[in-house]
Amino acid sequence: MNFIELFILAVGLSMDAFAVAVCAGLSLQKPVLGKALIMGLYFGIFQAAMPLAGYTAASLFASQIVAYDHWIAFALLCFLGGKMILGSFKKETSDSGGFSLRPSRMLPLALATSIDALAVGISFALLSVRIIPAVLFIGVITLVISMLGVKAGNVFGSKLKSKAELTGGIILVLIGLKILLEHLGF
Repeated sequence: MNFIELFILAVGLSMDAFAVAVCAGLSLQKPVLGKALIMGLYFGIFQAAMPLAGYTAASLFASQIVAYDHWIAFALLCFLGGKMILGSFKKETSDSGGFSLRPSRMLPLALATSIDALAVGISFALLSVRIIPAVLFIGVITLVISMLGVKAGNVFGSKLKSKAELTGGIILVLIGLKILLEHLGF
């Protein structure tokens, strides 16, 4: 996986975190850099840790499934991308009670927005991606995009949330398709 592909993948993975950050930005009267940084750190750390966990688990059995690994990567990425695309069309009510950065609120959000990265980590193991640089890069991209999401939510409102999820879903599906086509010789 080259740098551009990894960048596009990192952006796609970070769209769930961006959507949540936009919602947080909606509830902040004055977005403070510190709050955006804390949120970005939660999401960035989880977004980096989950592919590492998936990679580690898949590395244990990758040699047994190498003949059809591209199909697994394709299916996982299409499933996750499709889920994000469908989620982008759902109407949600806004949380008018303000946004809390307490661990009891942020840990479940960070985990929920990074579950898809676990599957990407499995794909990384099957594709023999250098995992440490990849997960660090994904974490940093997610941190930055989450911070931008807080600001965007404060400035532009909830219109960005569904567009971010739709874009992220399309990116994941396209990467899955690319992996499959490359392994099939196209």
